Amino acid sequence: MFGTFQQSTLRVEVDAPAEVIRDSLLQPRQFKEWLWPQTFSVGLPDVLELGATFTSYLGPLRVQHQVTDLTPHNIRFLLWEGVDGFHEWCWGDGWVQSRIEGISVLPINLGQSLTLMRLQRFLAEQRAVA
Repeated sequence: MFGTFQQSTLRVEVDAPAEVIRDSLLQPRQFKEWLWPQTFSVGLPDVLELGATFTSYLGPLRVQHQVTDLTPHNIRFLLWEGVDGFHEWCWGDGWVQSRIEGISVLPINLGQSLTLMRLQRFLAEQRAVA
């Protein structure tokens, strides 16, 4: 893989309980909304489970994902192709944390920051609707 090794951990406050955060990260029908314009391979399950694999696309960038760890407050993906490394999410009532380590030619921290902002906004909109 070409690129540089990068690592980033970001944690933000969100106005949502842990269960709502979990659902937004584990249910493809939800994460497809807040991760737009990123798209995903067809055939995703209703809820991600240990061992699930899928592909995400952002324009020409393609990243393969495999769920390698899953607990009630954590999910970890092994990543390859556009990013070679891992992405781990942890959450609890009122907070969510994203940790990425990998090799890529793209600025991982920038994408991670935008992703967390979109998730934060999505959760706030969900709260407003409820």
